[in-house]
Amino acid sequence: MPTRTASAKWEGGLKGGNGSFKGQTGLGGSYSFGSRFEDAVGSNPEELLAAAEAACFSMALSAGLEKAGFAPTSVETTAACTIEKVGEGFKITTMKLTTTASVPNLDDAQFQAIAQATKEGCPVSGALKGNVAIDLTARLAG
Repeated sequence: MPTRTASAKWEGGLKGGNGSFKGQTGLGGSYSFGSRFEDAVGSNPEELLAAAEAACFSMALSAGLEKAGFAPTSVETTAACTIEKVGEGFKITTMKLTTTASVPNLDDAQFQAIAQATKEGCPVSGALKGNVAIDLTARLAG
């Protein structure tokens, strides 16, 4: 299996400094104290983690639905990653997933069971498990 890489550089002190990151495919951006802990413009590690969780969960849910014999036409997931001050430092505390899937011939009870199993089995969720609370709201598109 492949190993993916990214790099980041930070210049200056914590509050006055700034950083940039770049992934091997060209994904990149800039970040600062303000974009991470306040409402300043820029990216942050939590946004990247949320994107990774949303992408992984959508793909894993599609796979789980197929494995169960269903043919999803779309799966869309939004992930919200929360960082909070805990003690003297900061901690990523919660990842909230909201997913909507369009899946013909699937009832809600079956869908909820597959979505919950996906939450437990998604590789990014697995990396967070035991350290970050993962909440899931899943619904079938009408």
